[in-house]
Amino acid sequence: MIKTVLLTGFEPFNGASINPAWEAVRALEGWEGAVGEHRFRVEVRQLPCVFGQAIEDINAMVDELHPDVVIAVGQAGGRPAIPVERVAINADDASILDKGGQQPVDATIASDGPAAYFSTLPIKAIVRALREKGLVAGVSQTAGTFVCNHVFYGLMHHAAGQPQAIKAGFIHVPFLPEQAAARRDAPRSMARDDIIAGIKLAAEVTVSVDADVRDEGGATH
Repeated sequence: MIKTVLLTGFEPFNGASINPAWEAVRALEGWEGAVGEHRFRVEVRQLPCVFGQAIEDINAMVDELHPDVVIAVGQAGGRPAIPVERVAINADDASILDKGGQQPVDATIASDGPAAYFSTLPIKAIVRALREKGLVAGVSQTAGTFVCNHVFYGLMHHAAGQPQAIKAGFIHVPFLPEQAAARRDAPRSMARDDIIAGIKLAAEVTVSVDADVRDEGGATH
């Protein structure tokens, strides 16, 4: 059986013209792969950086495609690594406006949902594989409280109600070099090809690993 992997990336936001998450994800459109006996195909979709609409869109994608795996990808400007997120919290608390002009403060995402959800991706196995390929990566304990966490939580809440099990979660990626070069604070960045390779590897590990590894994880937050 060929598994379906849904990869999502956000549109550019906060005045930027590019988003490394979308740049990496869209490069994998139409990708079909195999890890041993595990065959899969990738579906790619862009999400708006808009509270509410982003959750509606990703949940509609899940209902349309019935994926076995969903990996949502977002930009974490200033982080030097690829942070694989562990926890989504039931809170929106934005420090900037989203693309729709919204800035929720201390808002609940789902009134009928728990305080938090854990990723169902094999997060430590992904981190180990990324490091073995020479990529800087770690487990992150917070996806923030902007639209990234908003989508992460909404995805996990929706996945929890599905009749079939879905491996789902969120991965952040750093700025691209051209983004970092344009900023006065000169944050760390990662090459586009390395980010793409990291997302590819995360998909391959997720479709082929049933039980996560147990190690220190190299937490980034």
